[in-house]
Amino acid sequence: MAISVPELLVKDGFISANDRIRIEDYSAKTEQSFLKIALSYGYISRKNYGRSMNNAGYEFTAIRDQQYDEDVIKEIELDFADAHLAIPLRIENNKVVTVMADPTDRLLIDFVRMTYNREPEIIIADDLDITWLSHKLLGEKQVKSAVFELLNRDPNSSALTTFTGPQLVFFFLLVGGIAAGAVLNFKTVMITLNVLISLFFLVAIIFKLFLSLVGSRFELYQAVTKHELKHLHDDDLPVYTILLPVYKEDKLIKKLIWNLQSIDYPREKLDVKLLIEEDDEKTLNAVRNLDFPAIFEVIIVPFHMPKTKPKACNYGLHFARGKYLTIYDAEDIPDTDQLKKVVTLFNKLPEHYICIQSALNYFNRNENFLTRMFTLEYSFWFDYMLPGLDTLDIPIPLGGTSNHFKIDALVELGGWDPFNVTEDADLGVRAYAKGYKVAIVNSTTYEEANNEPINWIRQRSRWIKGYMQTYLVHMRNPVRLIKKIGWRGFLGFNFFVGATPVTFLVYPILLIVFLAYVIFNISSIKQLFPDWVLFVSIFNLMVGNILMIYVNMMAVFKRRFYELILFAIANPVYWLMHSAAAYKGLYQLVVKPFYWEKTNHGLSKVNSATNVIR
Repeated sequence: MAISVPELLVKDGFISANDRIRIEDYSAKTEQSFLKIALSYGYISRKNYGRSMNNAGYEFTAIRDQQYDEDVIKEIELDFADAHLAIPLRIENNKVVTVMADPTDRLLIDFVRMTYNREPEIIIADDLDITWLSHKLLGEKQVKSAVFELLNRDPNSSALTTFTGPQLVFFFLLVGGIAAGAVLNFKTVMITLNVLISLFFLVAIIFKLFLSLVGSRFELYQAVTKHELKHLHDDDLPVYTILLPVYKEDKLIKKLIWNLQSIDYPREKLDVKLLIEEDDEKTLNAVRNLDFPAIFEVIIVPFHMPKTKPKACNYGLHFARGKYLTIYDAEDIPDTDQLKKVVTLFNKLPEHYICIQSALNYFNRNENFLTRMFTLEYSFWFDYMLPGLDTLDIPIPLGGTSNHFKIDALVELGGWDPFNVTEDADLGVRAYAKGYKVAIVNSTTYEEANNEPINWIRQRSRWIKGYMQTYLVHMRNPVRLIKKIGWRGFLGFNFFVGATPVTFLVYPILLIVFLAYVIFNISSIKQLFPDWVLFVSIFNLMVGNILMIYVNMMAVFKRRFYELILFAIANPVYWLMHSAAAYKGLYQLVVKPFYWEKTNHGLSKVNSATNVIR
């Protein structure tokens, strides 16, 4: 090539001379190649880069099936190959066959000459294909760390083992005891179980009501004012890493990138990683076909089981350059000033605060019945429950997105558990056990509420299964857990994380008893249970439902979603859907505990851009 890639891009009018200077300066600071920065920081689109290469008479070569020599590729580190979008593959005809996205990258060419004492034979290839090949060939150490780091460091906190031996013994003794008791005195055992289940249901609901009332009196959101944001200087802001784990989200890539383009943060201090699985060709091609510049770097996650979001995030953590880190899902629309608010709040909080959770809500709340109920649930959760948990100093199960971490503390905790399908809830408990605290900032990320029942059950069964996993992991040694988090944290953890899936599982049992006794007047039920037992069960069921309806009605006030208040009456129906999801989650917990049930996004017909209330 007669002229360098920077000169070529300026000559073709795809970047300005000033842009070239800025890119070269940043390249010197970060040790990334010119082309890597130009593509990753939104200076040029891949299509325009391809046009410049074609104008210069070059064509990209398909390299996925290129032969390689282990002795050759082991001489280059993945970070270096990634930063320069190049990888030497083999020695052929006394030259080093090297695939490069920028054939004028002098630093990479000099590396090949010095390392192999040979001249490179350059094959020009698409940067995404080189990234795919580099991570596939060189990412084994990082992906194994992503899977096994927590297990090796703290095996007692890993969900790799679903049920420990003592837990299985306890479970079978409990079931055996109930069965033996039923043989000896069936009626007494059934009465005892009925009373215990109904009382547990009522106490669990009252606990959630108590949390909500406490949360309504105290404002958990740590307010960051506009005045404070005005005094922030871009030069003082740290590098901020954003992880975007996606899988088969080709239809949402454009929307995701546009949503992130509006974030108010200096471009060169954003470290955005789009995490794409090795086999996800659709999403990779969607990135390839973007017709506008975008601020993100593609990271290919090499294949390794389990195939979960936390494993992908752990892999991305190896390449994070920021002081702080957050995760956004494919459909997320964060408030534009969210990152600046988080930085400001971290500067005000004590050192032991390591995570700041943004509130989550939905942009399509009025689309149908399911989205309305989902919005009530999330408003209740983030506006009432979390403030209650924080006020009472109970472990906070983090949400699955928009939680902002100090990276050094996240690494110290071992990252996310790749075997836990609600990895952030688990991480919140682990952080609390080490004495760390979580705050919530006055900023919201808007998501797409699931608007399709089957898709909703897939998503919810995974969440409930993850709560079961989290409970089983941390209750392996109850005495040790009490020592770590104290009696208040222990009881709160049991009633919140443990009781949540159990209430969903027992709800249909109580409902069946109610229907059999009150509506269908089945005589065998009356013969088995005395009237006082049935009265207690029905009372607990009715009061529990009324309290949950009341709590859901409360949820509308902080966000002024008054049009949703009457839908709270339908909460008993919504709970039945939870019960279906809970039984599916329980089944999967036994037969495939690490299976990540994919939730389909992009189903909403609501235009998110016009429905978000800032």
